[in-house]
Amino acid sequence: MANEIKKLDQNDRNILKALQQDASLSLENLAAQLSLSTNACWRRIKRMEADGIIARRVAIVEPEAVGLGMTAFVAVRTNDHSDQWLKKFAAAASGIDEVVEFYRMAGEVDYMLKLLVRDMADYDRVYKKLIKAVPLSDVSASFAMERIKYETAVPV
Repeated sequence: MANEIKKLDQNDRNILKALQQDASLSLENLAAQLSLSTNACWRRIKRMEADGIIARRVAIVEPEAVGLGMTAFVAVRTNDHSDQWLKKFAAAASGIDEVVEFYRMAGEVDYMLKLLVRDMADYDRVYKKLIKAVPLSDVSASFAMERIKYETAVPV
């Protein structure tokens, strides 16, 4: 059951909060910080990984530090809502490295993509790749002027 809500106690929540802030913590340091035994902490982490609560542990890269100074939010509308079209579009959009988030939406916009690109010319290159992949009825972009809040941690 993919959408099954897993039961988490306070120790599980504390582990998740700590790992979302610093996944590089050693097991010993994490256990000591949370007043748990190393074995109990390890078992809880392994269970949450097996249950799909902890999807993966990653390093978070600052986009600007690697030359990706522009964030674009791209709204896509289509007149074709077939499974075949969606599979083709999803494969095309997912295959573009600059597309870092991709959502199917309810409301006036059918799909929303978040892109990290170097500049307007880089955005235009990605835009052309996207519109070449499948027929789209409308593509519009908004560009972030300033990132005010960015959080990767899920509130638990």
